[in-house]
Amino acid sequence: MTDARPPVVSGFTFVRNAIKYDYPIVEAIRSILPLCDEVVVAVGRSDDDTLGLVRSVGSPKVRIVETVWDDTLRTGGRVLAVETDKAFRSIRPDADWALYIQGDEVLHEDGHAPLREAMARHRDDRRVQGLLLDYRHFYGSYDFVGAGLQWYRREVRVVRNDPRIYSYRDAQGLRCRPCCKLRVKPVAATVHHYGWVRHPRAMQGKQASFNRYWHGDCWMKAHVPDVEEYDYAGKVPLRRFEGTHPAVMRSRIAAMNWRFAADPAAVPLRLKDRLKLAVERLTGWRPGEFKNYRLA
Repeated sequence: MTDARPPVVSGFTFVRNAIKYDYPIVEAIRSILPLCDEVVVAVGRSDDDTLGLVRSVGSPKVRIVETVWDDTLRTGGRVLAVETDKAFRSIRPDADWALYIQGDEVLHEDGHAPLREAMARHRDDRRVQGLLLDYRHFYGSYDFVGAGLQWYRREVRVVRNDPRIYSYRDAQGLRCRPCCKLRVKPVAATVHHYGWVRHPRAMQGKQASFNRYWHGDCWMKAHVPDVEEYDYAGKVPLRRFEGTHPAVMRSRIAAMNWRFAADPAAVPLRLKDRLKLAVERLTGWRPGEFKNYRLA
């Protein structure tokens, strides 16, 4: 017998030093609130008033869990997965689905209706462990997206409330113990990833801080220059973005206080990327694409 009640949905995320490194955490939370019965935010002890910033969302649906990051976890970004799991394990026990959003991700409202429908349709089908969302990765400003194939096209952001599911590696995605890719259904919903869009000073601070969760001092000295501002120019292939941003981002975009003028042709696609895209156009298959999931 099919359960006619609406699915119970818990959102979850984690954040630390959101003001210092200019994370759109408020927009991230607000972008999923309409879909959720609650949103659990694991707020790490910070060097700024991140806790107050999250409280400023002002929704009774938001539930804060205060945490302390283990800064000794410096292998493969592991601490990010640990903090993700703290938030995930704190959701309400009767939740059918858990909707994950990272602190630099914002769900476009165009995906709300498809996600609601998919969560209702697949709730009783235990073969479906999660839902797969599309991604746009912005770079330098809100006007450009990465054109190269190093950016992932899709990732799992809705999962069942299942204790076997956990955050994988550096928290890009989720898997099921012991280490199985989740069986998922794709949904016509898009997440905007703004991790590479912030004032160059904040971007440089983030680079100096977050790279330490992957690399040691020697790598840092060789790859992260000791400068005040990050130089976006000439690093990755770009294309101009012609679509719309999530409505919750309007104020942040209007307040952008740095200049980024890119020539999309300045950095061409690598030859191997051009070949892979040619194969994809002919066959629908992209060679070598990493997929952190299995289609159900």
